[in-house]
Amino acid sequence: MRPGDILASRYRLTVLLHDRNGGRFWRAHDLVLARDVALHLIPEDDPRGPLLEEAARRSATVQDPRLLRVLDSASVDGLHYVVNEWGEGASLNNLVAEEPLSPTRAAWLVSEVASMIAAGHEAGVAHGRLVPENVLIDTTGAVKVIGFAVDAALHGLPPGRASADVTDLGGLLYAALTGRWSGVSESGVPSAPIEHGRPLRPRQVRAGVPRVLDGICESLLGSGTRFGSADEVAEALTDYIGDPATVAAAEADRLRTGTTPVRRTGTDDTDATGALAAVPAPVVPAPDVVTAADPVAPDDTVLTPVVAADDDVERTQIGAPLFDGSDPESAAMADPDWHTPSEDAPAPPPPFEKVPERPLFAPDPPEGRLRRLPPPTSADAGFWPFGNTGELPATPAYEEQEPAEPVPGRSWLRGALVLLAILVLLPVAYVVAGLIQGDGDPSGSGSSGPSASSTPIAGVMATAFDPLGDNEEHNSDAKLAVDGNASSAWSTSGYDQNLGPGGLKAGVGLVLDLGSSQTVSSVDVTVQGGATSLQLFAAGDSAPGSVDGLDSVATGDGSSTITLTPKKSVTSRFLVLWLTSLPQVSGQFRGAVAQVEVHG
Repeated sequence: MRPGDILASRYRLTVLLHDRNGGRFWRAHDLVLARDVALHLIPEDDPRGPLLEEAARRSATVQDPRLLRVLDSASVDGLHYVVNEWGEGASLNNLVAEEPLSPTRAAWLVSEVASMIAAGHEAGVAHGRLVPENVLIDTTGAVKVIGFAVDAALHGLPPGRASADVTDLGGLLYAALTGRWSGVSESGVPSAPIEHGRPLRPRQVRAGVPRVLDGICESLLGSGTRFGSADEVAEALTDYIGDPATVAAAEADRLRTGTTPVRRTGTDDTDATGALAAVPAPVVPAPDVVTAADPVAPDDTVLTPVVAADDDVERTQIGAPLFDGSDPESAAMADPDWHTPSEDAPAPPPPFEKVPERPLFAPDPPEGRLRRLPPPTSADAGFWPFGNTGELPATPAYEEQEPAEPVPGRSWLRGALVLLAILVLLPVAYVVAGLIQGDGDPSGSGSSGPSASSTPIAGVMATAFDPLGDNEEHNSDAKLAVDGNASSAWSTSGYDQNLGPGGLKAGVGLVLDLGSSQTVSSVDVTVQGGATSLQLFAAGDSAPGSVDGLDSVATGDGSSTITLTPKKSVTSRFLVLWLTSLPQVSGQFRGAVAQVEVHG
């Protein structure tokens, strides 16, 4: 297909916007309704075809003014196409490429997206790939969401990724505040800086981010469980910005008139939307013109500022404008420093006085005053020069003393004290060396050796756990992790990106069924392939469907046997062994668990 070709006797192809992985994205013109539309094309035999057709059907059921709706979907001439409304404006990835948004504008934009996503979730449809490229501010200042359900299908992602949508809302807020991406879906925006396997908080990346918005990002992207739905995210952001309609109207006015950012009253938040009206310049009343020829009464010595009648330029100091609406005479009386400048130049300051030279030696005292005498010598040590008022004591002569004889037994006492100190310090050094060899973690919360003082729990069953994907993840091999044979192992799927906030998924793992509620003291996990990071959750007496809301009781990492020891007593039937970082094997990230042993 080329520009100018007509598809389905209705859509004239105008501009090819994107061509990737066998799919093409066109701007086209609807010849029937005389309007521009967005057109997605893939070959009819493409394996994504059924996913795309089903996604278009589900997306069409969602009604929201912030959604660029699906208008048509069909197959013709060996091609399958989906037609969406056309949106003109700036996408979020292009906005933050110039500079991050102000906190108020960022919170407003993401609150609009969250409200739209909440409407879709209520209808049972998820976006599936909520990235900055799919969020648009159109030319009227309205927020539009692009590719609802359709874009995920074009990328081969399964439907129903509602939890990924909620996490990606945090990624959108993070990107709007910092210009960096930290969501679970793949985006072209530069990734957020990572420290200890987690993205830095927005306040650590950009100064001036409000604590409220920083906390919302941390709850969505970190280990917090504050938000369980997109509706809760929208409500929290709306509480921060106040009235969204005011900010939306200001955004539209900013795009229409090019208003520069203003500062929110009483805060340090510079509002780039112009949500608060700029303060108008004060009206300066034209004072009466006073000239040198005007008579002045002897008692009225106050002079008024000389301001031309047609002069509306603000002045500083001499001839400053009046802001309180008072007349010039009362203003000058209140502040006498506002006066007419004199035409006569002021006299120059007097010259500096010459500093007299200081003599090199002190002059002789006048007659009748005593001189300062030198200190007395041994010959006249008892003489006092100022009369017979007393005598100075003679300075005793220094006599060299012979060294004292050593006290018998003192050397033996010193040696005994040194030996005693060595005996005391040896046990302390032994304990410190043991702590260093044990990685400084006496509690064993993430040690790399198996525990030896607890009893293994028999009959543990394991199933694969992949709530962010298809929940398969080689489930048939999950039993190999608890079969007591370290030569066999359960392994994850291979991923092009590592797990975590910057990857496709936050994690995958195993659900361990202990058969009944039991007290757990530690879990020994033998991994293969390289360095692996683990997290242990207690799920209670019910099999979990997600890690959201579960208690994280221990973490650890290593490349062989990792011991996860809860810091406090844990009683549960179901445990979740959650892999958060995988080793790279043969060009892909893949984890393997050879043996899991739960100790009571």
